[in-house]
Amino acid sequence: MSRYSMLIQWSDEDQLFLVTIPEFAERVVMPCTHGKSREDAIRKGEEVIEMYLDAWQAEGESIPDPTTLQIA
Repeated sequence: MSRYSMLIQWSDEDQLFLVTIPEFAERVVMPCTHGKSREDAIRKGEEVIEMYLDAWQAEGESIPDPTTLQIA
């Protein structure tokens, strides 16, 4: 499992759970995938993260750092 963030939100319009990856938002159209269930959306989100990381690495592009929670 990656350390990247995923935001899973229900869409009444689409009747699906939509997935946004905040760290990729400047480089990829969001939402980037969806699922009929939360579990399906999470699985597909992980697949999208892996796909983009592999592609960016293969192309020699910079890879966004995962955002980490900072507790004061």
